[in-house]
Amino acid sequence: QVQLVESGGGLVHTGGSLRLSCAASGRTLSDNSMGWFRTAPGKEREFVAASPWNVGRPYYSDSVKGRFIISRDNAKNTVHLQMNNLTPEDTGVYYCAATARYSILNSRSVYDYWGQGTQVTVSS
Repeated sequence: QVQLVESGGGLVHTGGSLRLSCAASGRTLSDNSMGWFRTAPGKEREFVAASPWNVGRPYYSDSVKGRFIISRDNAKNTVHLQMNNLTPEDTGVYYCAATARYSILNSRSVYDYWGQGTQVTVSS
């Protein structure tokens, strides 16, 4: 089993930054590809960023590319999402997810483990 716990969410103004963290227990994150998703009220959960387990190139949704950076610290069993130049459209609950499968990583169906989410609110 893998447990994921997100942290680092909060309230920021437009243009601000937040750094989300996802701490894993039960398994070593180096054995898993990691993803970040978000859900805004009334909207479907959408892909944000992914980090392949084999250090393949991380990739991002078009809406966050150039502003967000996914990174991992395997020694600490932690993955991060640095979010810069935030806008109100970035508001939502952000979820960390993990999978040991070989697959493309922009679909939520690929992931086996999910955190509880952390709220990010960007004010106008």
